[in-house]
Amino acid sequence: GQGQASADGEGKDEFVFQISKDEYLDLLFEDLALPNLKKNQHRQLNEFKTHRAGFTSNGVPANISVVRSLQNSLARRTAMTAGKRRELRALEEDLETISRSEPVQLLEEERLRKEIAELRAKIERVPFIDTFDLRYKNYEKRPEPSSQAVMFCLMDVSGSMDQATKDMAKRFYILLYLFLSRTYKNVDVVYIRHHTQAKEVDEHEFFYSQETGGTIVSSALKLMDEVVQARYDPAQWNIYAAQASDGDNWADDSPLCHELLAKKILPVVRYYSYIEITRRAHQTLWREYEHLQATFDNFAMQHIRDQEDIYPVFRELFHKQSSKSEA
Repeated sequence: GQGQASADGEGKDEFVFQISKDEYLDLLFEDLALPNLKKNQHRQLNEFKTHRAGFTSNGVPANISVVRSLQNSLARRTAMTAGKRRELRALEEDLETISRSEPVQLLEEERLRKEIAELRAKIERVPFIDTFDLRYKNYEKRPEPSSQAVMFCLMDVSGSMDQATKDMAKRFYILLYLFLSRTYKNVDVVYIRHHTQAKEVDEHEFFYSQETGGTIVSSALKLMDEVVQARYDPAQWNIYAAQASDGDNWADDSPLCHELLAKKILPVVRYYSYIEITRRAHQTLWREYEHLQATFDNFAMQHIRDQEDIYPVFRELFHKQSSKSEA
C-alpha cells in the first residue's frame, strides 16, 4: 500500500516472506548429487520422472518461486534507488540546515522541497516487482535410474573421539541423511559404529549409543566388505560410503586400512568419502588415505576443524560432477 513520506532518512522495506521446509531443503541441497551414479546394466531404462532443475526466468504462474522472485526484486530496487536515496538524504540535510538559518531563505527552501518531492516520486515509481525479477521453478524429465543405491555410514566412536568431535560427526551424517532422503528414493543406508570392534546398528543406535572403546579402524572396513558381499552385489547396486574419524588409529592398523580399501572396497564402490575431524596434526591414517586419493578417482577426503566447516565440506564432497557414466 501507499505509505506516508518521511524526512527521517533511511528506513526498511516493510515486507517479510516465509520459506517452507521444502524450499529450505531445496536451497540447502541445490546442485548436490551422489557422484558416479550408474543405472543398472542388466535392466532397461523405460521410465521418465519429472525432477526439479533449478530456476528459470520463464514459466507458468503456478511455478513461480516467491522466495527467488522477492530476492531479485529487493536486489533490483536497492540497485536502482541507492543513488537517489543518497541524494535525497543530502537534500533533506540541506533543507534542515537552511530552515534553521537566519534570515529565512524562502526561495531556497521551496527549491529544495520541490527537488525532494521529485526524488521521492522517482523512488516510489520504481515498481515493487517487475517481470525481470520473476523466477520460476524449473522442471525437467529425467530417466529414472534403474539400479539401486546404498550408503555405508562408518563412524568412529572410540575413546579419542571427545563429545564435541562426535557431535560434529553426527551433524555431518544428519546432513547426509537429509540429503539422501530428500533427493533420492529407496536408498539403503547401512550404519556402522566402530572402536576396536565394528557393529552394524540401526539409525537410533548409530546416533545415540554411548558405547566406546579403543581404536581399530580396519574393523569397520572389514565389516563393510562383509555386508557388501552378503547383501549388495556391485553389479546391481551403486555402493557409496562416508567415513568419519578423528584420525587417531593404532599405527599398525593404518596400512591395513589402505590395503582393504585399495583391494576390496574402492574397486566396487561408486564413491568413498572420508572426513577427518580434528584440530591436531594428521596421523598415519590420513597419510595412508592420501596415497589412496592420489590413485583412485572415486576416493575423496576432507578435513573438518570446527562446526562451521561441516556444511562447506559436505557440499565439496557431494557437488554435482559431470558424470562419465550417464550413458
